[in-house]
Amino acid sequence: MTIEVLPVGTKCVLSCKHCYQSSVRKIDNNVCYDYDMEAMKRALSKENYNFSVFGGEPLLMPITDLEELWRWGKEKFGKNSIQTSGVPITDYHYELFQKYNVSVGISLDGPGELNDIRWAGSQEKTRGTTKKVENVLYKLLEMKHPVSLITTLHAGNGTEGRLGYLLDWFEDLDKRGLRNVNLHLLEIEDEQVRKDWALKKEENTVALLMCIDLQSELKQLRFQPITDMTQLLLDENSKTICTWNACDPYTTRAVRGIDNKGNLINCSRVNKVGVNMQKADCELFIRPMVLFYLAQEKGGCQNCRFWFACKGSCPGQASDWRRKTEYCETLQNIFKYLETRLASLGFRPISSNEYRRNKIETQMITTFRSGKQQDAHGDAEHGDLGHGDHNDIVNPIISHGDHTDAPS
Repeated sequence: MTIEVLPVGTKCVLSCKHCYQSSVRKIDNNVCYDYDMEAMKRALSKENYNFSVFGGEPLLMPITDLEELWRWGKEKFGKNSIQTSGVPITDYHYELFQKYNVSVGISLDGPGELNDIRWAGSQEKTRGTTKKVENVLYKLLEMKHPVSLITTLHAGNGTEGRLGYLLDWFEDLDKRGLRNVNLHLLEIEDEQVRKDWALKKEENTVALLMCIDLQSELKQLRFQPITDMTQLLLDENSKTICTWNACDPYTTRAVRGIDNKGNLINCSRVNKVGVNMQKADCELFIRPMVLFYLAQEKGGCQNCRFWFACKGSCPGQASDWRRKTEYCETLQNIFKYLETRLASLGFRPISSNEYRRNKIETQMITTFRSGKQQDAHGDAEHGDLGHGDHNDIVNPIISHGDHTDAPS
């Protein structure tokens, strides 16, 4: 579970062309500094769990107030975290990161031109901010300060001519000490984004397969969703991030957002109409159940041997929350490839064990019908990686080799 507090709402310093908060930002009234610090603290106290400062760009909060929030957070929970573009970071922020035990999540899609989608107003300004954020990331790694990375795959960094550049950068980051990269598949909010920035299905598959191969050669860097997908094939009780956990878009259990007035709101990724809905009183799991029974040719997941792991994936990756992710084919390809690799190494993935899989599916459906969620899930923070019991064997399993046995 992640508690996200949004003091400045969705206000940001960039105009990222692929931002999933675009619809919210157009009509969001919470894009000013009119927050209620005490109301946010009361809401956070009620949740009684460590929190992440989120946005938009949370570093737009006046630094004195940000320091007060982190001082309070460290005193109450022992630690803090933030997800940021990295653009507004100053020398004083580094001091606060260390003083108040703040783990930092950076959103960056690669060096140089690979990050042009994170637009700063002109190409010159965009390249300048990208270089600054690269240096922020490198400095945090030099400081050995806790830092993770979110990188979205798109036409600017995942095509044949640019993917190698991105992978080289990941290899360099591994040498610098980075441990966690959360690879996001592009969340498409409108058809112009699809036209300009979306990768083709086969390009998404190739990019993830290349990351699988690269991970086997890296010392410590691990990629989401690869580690989660491997663990889920081995153990239904794996601790994974939120996209695999049958999210109810009206409650988003994995993300409990707190707005600038202390109200509970849901994860922004499921917001497609520009209105931040307050949380529903009860949790329902209609979506994964409907998908389980609906034929694949009609847009469902019936008889998919990976449903137990995927459950339709994130509703934010569908044009309508009731539908499965539009990246179903890509995810199936990756699951099939990992399934083959596991089998070749002597493991028996759940997906290929019909008896065990059917038993797990039956248990899940029964649990969902009762209005409950499976209990065995890990941290779901957007920039934080949860790792299950199989993390020690994930890297050897994802071994180097060509993709002759990969699904077509």
